[in-house]
Amino acid sequence: MPAVTPSPSSQNDAGKPVTRRTSWAEAAAAADATKPSRAPAPTRTPPPAPAAPPAAPVSTPAEPIASVPGTSRPGTAEPAAAEPARRAGGVAPEAAAPSSDTPSFRRSRPTVADTIAESPMPDFISSPGLFVKEQKPRPVGGFRGALYNLTGGAWNLGPGPKQRQEDELGRRISRQLQGSYNTAVLSLKGGIGKTSTTVGVGLTLAEYRGDAPCAIDANPDSGDLVERALGEGIYQQSSPRTITDLLENIESIDSLTALARYMHHAGRLHLIAGEQDPEVSDSLTAEEYLRIRKLISSYYSVALTDCGTGVTHNAMSGILQSADNLVIAAGYAVSGAKRARSTLHWLASHGYEDLARNAIVVITDKDEVSSRVDKDAIEEHLSGICRELIAVPHDRGVADGDLVTLDVLKPETRRAYKEIAAAIVDGYR
Repeated sequence: MPAVTPSPSSQNDAGKPVTRRTSWAEAAAAADATKPSRAPAPTRTPPPAPAAPPAAPVSTPAEPIASVPGTSRPGTAEPAAAEPARRAGGVAPEAAAPSSDTPSFRRSRPTVADTIAESPMPDFISSPGLFVKEQKPRPVGGFRGALYNLTGGAWNLGPGPKQRQEDELGRRISRQLQGSYNTAVLSLKGGIGKTSTTVGVGLTLAEYRGDAPCAIDANPDSGDLVERALGEGIYQQSSPRTITDLLENIESIDSLTALARYMHHAGRLHLIAGEQDPEVSDSLTAEEYLRIRKLISSYYSVALTDCGTGVTHNAMSGILQSADNLVIAAGYAVSGAKRARSTLHWLASHGYEDLARNAIVVITDKDEVSSRVDKDAIEEHLSGICRELIAVPHDRGVADGDLVTLDVLKPETRRAYKEIAAAIVDGYR
């Protein structure tokens, strides 16, 4: 193994202290020792630097060494990294950083994000009018309707008071119902508008309601409900199936299609004809009517029953038992008004007090009585013992006893039927 001969320079400097080069890790440790102690930042601690190898002997004279980046200058406690900043007139990084004791200030004015976050979220489902302007309904008839048509819809003053009342009646009639309901139309005297009221109100219900209504002729005296709704000629040409035929085959009816074979149709008004044979018509019992009513309730939400004259025939107890409200037909004749009041008293005294209290009395001016009859006195005589009293004006389309169609009726008569229909639906609770 060859011998290592020491260099002359090392021999000449043997008497001097040896100066070692400082490593970067040692210089950083020396600089950290001079800094004021403060809490460490909540960051991950870097891995320790590897140990520096020992420096070789230096042959230069012992004089101050040039500063190494990150080391301390001799005789000072500041890191050398602060020197360039001082020369440039700046501030050292540590001096520029705010201390932990300096209070922080937030903006007093809220930002757009804060405003959006704190504002309530609009309900797009229950409040669609927040984003869409409400459109006025189209006026029909009168000056408002003429102005709307003349300007092509540019000037829309909206409907007038009369049209708004008509629209409100339509909304009441078309109210959605949960279940099936039955209204009985009765009187103690014949020929005072009972059947014409049933047809007129039934056609009105069919016009405004989304579901078709049904009218049942339970008159024991050869009722003419279907003839008044279809016309005598059309009824005779069709297959004249009656309520008796329906009862004979009621067990085999399990659908609306099967039921339709025993019904007649006046537009959207569905009708069950009464028995025309006088020997058979009076045989309808309360139990048989209740069977028909149960069948009808499976397919129709609104049913009208023309009860005929009187309240004591065989089917009447079943009709009153299943009725949700009543329409009492009356006339402006003194005898008609008295009979209507007697009907209400009879109902109240025979266990039907609620039906009497919520009854709708309809006075039809069918015979156009003379001026000697005080119509106001008759209306006042009946209005206090029922829920509502509605007058139907004299109309040839009703008084002739023939076909009843809404197209040929006076506007006042049609409005009266709308008021009756709305009152009937209002009573379904």
